[in-house]
Order: sequence, then structure tokens, then C-alpha cells
Amino acid sequence: MGGYLRAAGQVLLGAALAFAGISHLTVARREFQAQVPDWFPIGADLVVVASGVVEIGLGLALLTVWRQPSRAVVGALTAAFFVVIFPGNVAQWLEHKDGFGLDTDTKRFVRLFFQPLLVVWALAVTQAVGTLRRRFSGADRAGRGSVSP
Repeated sequence: MGGYLRAAGQVLLGAALAFAGISHLTVARREFQAQVPDWFPIGADLVVVASGVVEIGLGLALLTVWRQPSRAVVGALTAAFFVVIFPGNVAQWLEHKDGFGLDTDTKRFVRLFFQPLLVVWALAVTQAVGTLRRRFSGADRAGRGSVSP
């Protein structure tokens, strides 16, 4: 993936996360509450507010952090966030909760396959896997690492 394509993908993902986070706190608050599992021990509104704040933070980080290895860390944290919220998507399907136009079990089920794509997107545009692998293997300290857009 070319540097400009990665940068565009990072900006797009950052803007989408920031927008989604702001939506958590404003116009789509009830829609996001549908994704909080009934069994989750914390109130749905608190979960939506907290996850919205995290999404805004990750979005802003994706929009502003460009140097490695910090960029890779932001990408890894974003991917981890997508993994952590995945049970909410599963619960929305299993608990037959409508939200965001997902008003059938088929639509809710199909949506589940998009979450792994978000994980891959975050890791790819930030070059998280390769950068962090080199960082922790000592390649960067040996002068073999590089900084790229």
C-alpha cells in the first residue's frame, strides 16, 4: 500500500471515528445504546458516553499522529478498540435489537463481518504490525527501522 493511500486511509478512519464519537454524545446516543449487551454490568448510557470519548480521542490521534512508532501504537490501540466493542455488535444480533437501520437479524449478522475489516484497516494504514514487530525485536534500535508516511 503506497504512502499516500495509507495516509488517506488513516485520515478517513480518523475522521469517521471522531464523527462516530461525537454522534455517541449527541444525535445517535440511543442508537449506540442498542449495542450495549443487556448482561453488561455498566449502564448503557455510561458505556456509550465513555466509548464516544475514546472514539473521539482515537480519531483525533489518527488525524494528528504521523511519526513511527507512535503512529503504529495509535493503529494498534484503534484495532484493539474495534476488538473490544465487537461483543456489543454480537449482542445486538443475538438480542434482536434494532439500531442504525439494522432492523433484521440478517442485517445485524452481516454487519458482524465488517468489524474485522475495521481492525485490518487500522493496522494497515498505520503499519502497526510491521513497525511494532521491528520495534520490539530491536531492529529500530539497530538502525534498520524507518519512518514513513
